[in-house]
Amino acid sequence: MKCTTVRRNLAGYLDDALVGEERVKERAEISGHLEACRSCREELQRFRKLAVLLSRVPRSVPPADLAVRIKVAAAQAQQSQDWATRWRHFREHAGIVLENAFRPLTLPATGGLFSALLIFALVFQMIVPGITVSAVENDVPINLMRPAELISLSDYPESWAPEKHDTELSLPHGLLVDVTVDAQGHMTDYQILSGPTSLELRHQVDQMLLFSRFSPMLSFGRPTAGGHVVMSFSAVRVRG
Repeated sequence: MKCTTVRRNLAGYLDDALVGEERVKERAEISGHLEACRSCREELQRFRKLAVLLSRVPRSVPPADLAVRIKVAAAQAQQSQDWATRWRHFREHAGIVLENAFRPLTLPATGGLFSALLIFALVFQMIVPGITVSAVENDVPINLMRPAELISLSDYPESWAPEKHDTELSLPHGLLVDVTVDAQGHMTDYQILSGPTSLELRHQVDQMLLFSRFSPMLSFGRPTAGGHVVMSFSAVRVRG
């Protein structure tokens, strides 16, 4: 064991404070080191002399009225606080108490409010059938609402079958049509959003959409009028 380690533990060695299995082993190592090291033995002797001198110092006896004086000083310090300080302390204490009391109720209250709003929306839709909820384009179908969809696009009837003298109306920029569907899945109206709007084209689109099949918009499982289907065409054949 090195001298620096021994001198650092001499106070505990002298006071017999090295206890426990590891401490007993350390105490034995210190004893062996002291037998072989003269400088460490001299350092131990100085510790012993210091302990003797400290034991001869008279102990200071506290005044008999020390406890009373401390209580009086504490009472005077408490009375010296102004009303602003007292109010600030009271407000801080009340804030901590209220926060600890209402924090566990925050999450249940929020969940209860959300549930109440959801139930109100469901009941309101059931008792007011006249109100139609419009579907949003490209909306994801869910159990509560499903937008209108195209089932099959109408083929030309035999009387309208294309003949040799029929021409195909090319639409280089495309034709975008917004179709309104009723609760029975029939087209009630349509609007050309972009593309040509000639009479020949509108007549052909009228005939095609009139015999096309659509699925109506579902609002809470009920077929509802007012659904929209957006259709895009690149070419339309027109009778020549």
